Amino acid sequence: MSNGNLSETTGIGHIDPGPPVTRVTLTPSVGKETSDQALWVAIRNRSKSIGFKQYSNFIKAVLCDETSPQHRGTCKGENDETKIGSPPLGERRNELANRPSLQGVDAYQLLRLATEVFLLLQAGIVKIENGKAKLLDPQLVEPTEETPRFADPATFSRIETLLASYFGGDSRLPYFSRVLEALPELDEGLPYCEVILQHRLSCPSLIELIWSYWHEEGLLVQTMNAIALRFQNRRGPGDRDPLAHLELDPLRPLNNLLWGFIQNEFNRLTVARRAYEYDHHYGLSLYGKAAPRLRSADSRSKFLEGFHNLLNLAAQFYRDDSDTTVVANGFPLLNALKEVHLSLAEGAHNQFGDLPWTARVEMLIQQWLLARPEMKEFLRGRYMVPYHEEWMGQVDAMKRLQGWSDVTITHFNELAVFGEQILLSVRYGDWSNVNIEDQAKNWARYWKPEAQSYIHSYRAATGVDLTVQPVDHAPPWVHLKRQEQETRKARR
Repeated sequence: MSNGNLSETTGIGHIDPGPPVTRVTLTPSVGKETSDQALWVAIRNRSKSIGFKQYSNFIKAVLCDETSPQHRGTCKGENDETKIGSPPLGERRNELANRPSLQGVDAYQLLRLATEVFLLLQAGIVKIENGKAKLLDPQLVEPTEETPRFADPATFSRIETLLASYFGGDSRLPYFSRVLEALPELDEGLPYCEVILQHRLSCPSLIELIWSYWHEEGLLVQTMNAIALRFQNRRGPGDRDPLAHLELDPLRPLNNLLWGFIQNEFNRLTVARRAYEYDHHYGLSLYGKAAPRLRSADSRSKFLEGFHNLLNLAAQFYRDDSDTTVVANGFPLLNALKEVHLSLAEGAHNQFGDLPWTARVEMLIQQWLLARPEMKEFLRGRYMVPYHEEWMGQVDAMKRLQGWSDVTITHFNELAVFGEQILLSVRYGDWSNVNIEDQAKNWARYWKPEAQSYIHSYRAATGVDLTVQPVDHAPPWVHLKRQEQETRKARR
């Protein structure tokens, strides 16, 4: 046998590499940037600025500390929030502090005034300085958080430039400019003149009534009502009163604040007032013994169907958009956005400006009262539950005491916060004049975390999955009632 070279006989050591390898990588499609993306940043910015944590810090600063931090208002540009009001907020606080004894309802009235001042300063969309739209709180805008929502890296100055471009030369939202085409050109001014209401046009408040609706369905208001009844020594409807041991000592603040809260009941919105407006805005009804039977003059019967259809199409878009072999179609989303936009516009009448504002004031106060240390001593929430805000554990504890529901307030709070942000982006967008699918795609990609969270929380609260067909558009109270009945059966 020949001892020739092994490589010559077997080919080992001379492997033919073959043709060059071409690597193919599929990347997700990216849409063109549109200026309305900056409006969405402003919406999230305002949502953070009027959240409970910011509100609680504000109340502590202006009513507890001798000197409060400087804030600049969105619409009026005040440098010191304690100088607002007549008499000013700071003077009323000092007068209250210098009294030899604190009796009556003045402490609660001051708390309510401070809450209204807080919203006045923080709820407006933007401040216009030298013709340029500016966000109020740059510290609440995280460029690293916004960049994944944009096609390109997002900086604060770039977002401001986009926002100014979206507002245009007249410093108005395009949606408002379109509405004004059907009205006589009027300046802003006081309610007594033939004008447009001051700041409602140039600085609309980013408050949506659905925030109050979901907190009411989460039993925030009912929790405070139960405590108010017990404070007046009125027992509940059952043979055994679960709040029988609730006692608030007169030495600490909550005792006096609850006195003022109850004495001011005739000035607060009733359940019926809110219920009729929920129906007018969104066609939504409340569930519960206190909820009235409505005879509405005008209801948005198609809103819920349109909104759930929008969320369903968004979920389908996310699935297609994640598939790098597919170019997701944005036109179904665009048409759904137009439908919801028109439905919201039809409900923006009568009590639109004042009732959502008043409901937000009252519910922020209720959250603040529930977060007080005195309340925590009685309604001891479960300490191992990671609640986002200090008042939440007390609501869940009340639900357990009363046997109302076992769905945590966390889900209802997320429905409120994310639902408000999503609807504000639809309400104030110029969707009726948009025919470019990239804007609908940008909307879906920007609001993906909020839309997905809303869909999840809706399933957790009602048991309904909005991502499947056919899309469920039954009122939430139908599912909440079913969930509560199932919970009661399981407890027997």
